[in-house]
Amino acid sequence: MQKRFLSLSGYGVARSANKRIAIVALAITALLILAVTTAWFTGRGEHDQSTGAPSPSSSSSPSEAVPEPAGGSGSVLKPPPISEPVAFAKAAAAMLWSYDTRDTQRDQQLAGMGAWMTKETKYADWASVSGQVPDPLLWSRMADQNQHATGTVTEGHYPGAFKQALAEDPSAITEAYIYVVTVNGRQQIEWEKGGGAEERAVTLAVQCRPSHDCRLAAIAPSVTQ
Repeated sequence: MQKRFLSLSGYGVARSANKRIAIVALAITALLILAVTTAWFTGRGEHDQSTGAPSPSSSSSPSEAVPEPAGGSGSVLKPPPISEPVAFAKAAAAMLWSYDTRDTQRDQQLAGMGAWMTKETKYADWASVSGQVPDPLLWSRMADQNQHATGTVTEGHYPGAFKQALAEDPSAITEAYIYVVTVNGRQQIEWEKGGGAEERAVTLAVQCRPSHDCRLAAIAPSVTQ
């Protein structure tokens, strides 16, 4: 029988391609890596790691504003005061892989995730993050089954191509201070009459300016190790 659960992390529908190109170009200006990173953030089609998971809502758009947590953020984890890119990316991945429909409404989930975003809108691709959340109807069905999930992280690292680009041009990062980090882990999902677990992986763009806490900039449509 098909599993009846939904992963918030299993969706990678590529949106706002131009903005993603700009994010990556500012993070990595070396020509050697430009083609690779463009593929990370402009790939089209759905990257779905979960079996039989439904498609996310298509209502998100590049111009969609990051919501303010006026009604609270429910059980969504808050961004930690971390200034190291890999450590922050690991925390962000755990947040993306965790949710609880029993005490968190969809709008609260979005607001909680929005708190992790960089306030520099020039570099923020909110559509790639909000696109992880299912549409209101599906969220309500998940809530009917008391669905909730917890993400755990096993490791995080800079992809090889990103490290190579930084080695060739260390000063390239100083324009936007955006780092590309891949995180691997596991998601434990529970619902009213069952549960399950799946391995997870995600490639994130995080902004970590000197003397500032890191923030999330974008989620790549595919995972690069």
